[in-house]
Order: sequence, then C-alpha cells, then structure tokens
Amino acid sequence: MLVSLFEWLESVLGNFPGNNLFDFLSVRAGVAIILSLIISIIFGRRIIGRLQRLQMGESVRDLGLDGQAQKAGTPTMGGVIILLAILVPCLLMGNLTNIYLITMLVATVWMGAIGFTDDYLKIKHKNKDGLAGKFKIAGQVGLGVLIALVMLFSEQVTVRMDVNEAEALELTEADRVGEVSSTVLANGKIINRANYRTTLTNVPFIKNSQMAYENLFNIGASLVWIIFVPFIVFVVTAISNAANLTDGLDGLATGVSAIIAAVLGVFAYVSSNAIAANYLGVLYLPGTEELVVFSACLFGACLGFLWYNGFPATVFMGDTGSLALGGMIAALAILLRKELLLPLLCGIFVVENLSVVLQVSYFKYTRKKYGEGRRIFLMSPLHHHYQKKGMPETKIVIRFWIVGLLLAVATILTLKLR
Repeated sequence: MLVSLFEWLESVLGNFPGNNLFDFLSVRAGVAIILSLIISIIFGRRIIGRLQRLQMGESVRDLGLDGQAQKAGTPTMGGVIILLAILVPCLLMGNLTNIYLITMLVATVWMGAIGFTDDYLKIKHKNKDGLAGKFKIAGQVGLGVLIALVMLFSEQVTVRMDVNEAEALELTEADRVGEVSSTVLANGKIINRANYRTTLTNVPFIKNSQMAYENLFNIGASLVWIIFVPFIVFVVTAISNAANLTDGLDGLATGVSAIIAAVLGVFAYVSSNAIAANYLGVLYLPGTEELVVFSACLFGACLGFLWYNGFPATVFMGDTGSLALGGMIAALAILLRKELLLPLLCGIFVVENLSVVLQVSYFKYTRKKYGEGRRIFLMSPLHHHYQKKGMPETKIVIRFWIVGLLLAVATILTLKLR
C-alpha cells in the first residue's frame, strides 16, 4: 500500500527526498519486522485484556502434568495477535498486485478463520471438541486446492529458465508466459530465456537438479493435477496439523515457527534474485521477492507474540494461531518450490506429529494382539513425554528451539551441499 502511495506521489511531485525508499526490498522487509513487533507488543496487551474481559479462558483437561492446573483460565485465541501483526504490515509494505503475496494473505485469513471458529466453539461449549474434524480437514483441503490451482494456472507464477532446458523438459510455447529474452555472455555465447508455467521444483542435495511432477510420474501435462493437487493438499494438511500438535508448551510452537519463517525468508530472497539463484543452482522465481516481505512479517509476529507467550504464558495462541502458522509455512514452502525440504526444516513439527501417529498405532496394535494397549512414549506428543519424565517446561522448550535452529542451519546448507 505504501509502495503504491510513494509511486503515486512520485508521479505527482516528481523526485523528492526518500521517494525511492520503498523500492529497496531490504527496507520493506526491515520495516515489516519492526511493525510486526510493535503491533504484537503494543496491541497484544489490549487484545489480551479484551480476551480476559470476554472470559476467553483455556479449559485444561487433567493430564497429570506439572504446572497444568496453573494454566487454566489463561486467555486463548491469542493467534489473533499473530494474524493482526502479519496482515497489517503486509498490507502496508507489500505489493498488493503480486499473486504470491495475495495467495499468502488469503492463506493467512483462511486458516486463521478455521482456527478462530474452532477456538470459539471450544470456549462456547466449554469442551475440547470444538469444530468437527471433518470441517477442519475440509478447510485445509480447500486451501491446498486453491494453492495448487494458483501454481498451475496463474501467469504470474512462473519459473525463468533457458529455452533449451525448457524444451528438454517438454515445455512448449503454450507453457511460456511473455516473450523470450536474449542475453549475450562475455564469451559471446547467446542464452535465450523465458518464463514458464510448470510444476518444476527443487530437489534437495542434488546440484542443478529439478523435478517436474508430470515427468516424475510419466503422465501428460494435462493430467498433472492428478498427482500435483493431492500432493499439495497433503503438504498443507500435514504441516498445519503438525504445528497444531506442537502448540502444547509455552512458546514452543511460536519459537519454532519464528526460526522456520527466517529460513523461508532466506529462500525467498535467493529464489527472487537471478544472480543468487543461478550461483546456488536453484530455480529463479520472478515475483517471489514479496514473499521476503511476508516472511519478515511472519518472523516479527512470532517474536512479538513470544513477549506474552513465553513461560509463564499470559496468552495462548489457540488453534487460531497454530493452524494458521502451519498453513502459512506450508504455503510459503510450496510457492517457493521448497516443499521437499519441509521434513528437514519443520523437523520439530514432523517428529511431534509422528510421535502421536506411532503412539496411537502401537497402542491399537498391542491392544489387538495382547488384549491391552501398550505405549512407546509416556505421553504424546513428544514434548509431553519429557514432561512426564520430570523435565522442566522451559528446558524442554529451549532444547526444542536449539534443535529447530540446527535443522534450520542444515536446511540452509542444502543450498551448497549438493
């Protein structure tokens, strides 16, 4: 919004001091982080007070965990703070004509609305059921389908590549968006490049290696939706639910999400810069610079929310925040064509989710085989297992953050480890 405002002022007034300030991506991203932090901290206190007056307190089931009783009545639905701290700076600092940013804004509101409805029903009926699972899944599937359709059909969502490479991937003129441009190298060689709509994605650990879903599964481009759309739906649903399961300790999901947002911001910058993308051997994705701004907003919002969500938390994000965070992270990775890195980058989310799957599956198997259910962990998700072992909540959270940082560094290193 401010970008458009300054462009209009420049057209009316001509050059004036600071008129091109917001032309710089680094400035917009930096200001976005600051605004997100300010909104989270300043307006967060007012929102928490409002939630307390409305008696939007958390109802806690007795799971026999230390410190659990003290959390009863703590305001929930604090994810509203995160959503506000993302949306407002994005609207101010972002280019609102960019399809990548528009898609992320829709994903944020979409998943936030599902989580908000779930939290509201939980509080209204004073139980943990909330929104029926089938409706949650339907919402997640709907978002996955929307993102997949944008990836397949939007003329702004393209990969810029050598025309010869595109022909080798069986991409035709129908897949090309815009005209072919020629570049003359220092040695006199001419390279023809163009933007193509394709399902091409980066393959980790293999230099200059990309994978197109239609080529991988040996199906025609007209049938790619049979594989691509369900896969995107799976990624969105899995990461969203995994983030939701991780939100069980003060500051755990928030801190891990902040780390992931920072890494995705790095990938967005690399993917949107032709020189960096070429040097690192990743896909050059024109227009994804706006995802740097969104990642900055997400990072700042998570850090700001930790001001109140750190132990002892004065507010919980609820499903309003956790479902939205998972959905946003999944959508960002998909749009940046880094979805194959999510098991590594979101390793904390994946392990937390896997611990629940293993626990439930093993319990059912042993109950059927031996007549009584047995457990792998003392309790799932995994963070509750460590609580049962007597580890303090703050130590669990900090150690999970450290592991999250290690995974983040390993994910960034995949840019060179090929």
